Amino acid sequence: MKCRCPNCKTFTDYTRENPFRPFCSERCKLIDLGEWLAEEHRISTDGDADFVETGQEITRH
Repeated sequence: MKCRCPNCKTFTDYTRENPFRPFCSERCKLIDLGEWLAEEHRISTDGDADFVETGQEITRH
């Protein structure tokens, strides 16, 4: 099965033989990880605008 790499958009094999799936390479996988760690990506929720992060605690406004 083929899929597009989420980072560079090239087609890659989505099989057990590809240890980086769904990415095409270790490089693309690490770029994506770096973007998550730099908080360039996030999983949104319906109430994201209602939450404010204060230290370790998240409070609802």
